[in-house]
Amino acid sequence: MNSSHPCRRRALGAFAAAAGAALLPSAWAQKRVEPARVELWKDASCGCCGDWISHMKQHGFTVTAHDTGHHAVRARLGLAARYGSCHTALVGGYVVEGHVHADDVRRLLREKPMALGLAVPGMPVGSPGMDGPVYGGRRDKYDTLLVLRDGSSQVFRSHS
Repeated sequence: MNSSHPCRRRALGAFAAAAGAALLPSAWAQKRVEPARVELWKDASCGCCGDWISHMKQHGFTVTAHDTGHHAVRARLGLAARYGSCHTALVGGYVVEGHVHADDVRRLLREKPMALGLAVPGMPVGSPGMDGPVYGGRRDKYDTLLVLRDGSSQVFRSHS
């Protein structure tokens, strides 16, 4: 039977399809996913901002930090001062204000809501960057807020 015979072509085609399907999962596993980039503005002497940067890097983000201007950047990006914290970041076109957990940022980037971004106002103890040994394991309840473009907000995730 030669390869031009219809049965032979069907058998070869089925074999190729099965082999391709078997290779597909490993090809997906080898696909490199580009890390999300974070551009951050903070005070040069702020230790908790450095701890938040470490948290984000541990969760696969790449971070570029600027040691000045976070109040001006927050205002320029349209985030009201009532949502303020000690640092302001830009991730995937969204504002991320304060000690937002990396999982919340990943969800934001995955869901892509029509919003300005996320904020954890103030500096709640137990949030990423505010969770070091100096706090003695204390964890306050806090909310990550989804800040909408009209300036209003809603709870994106509650942390306890």
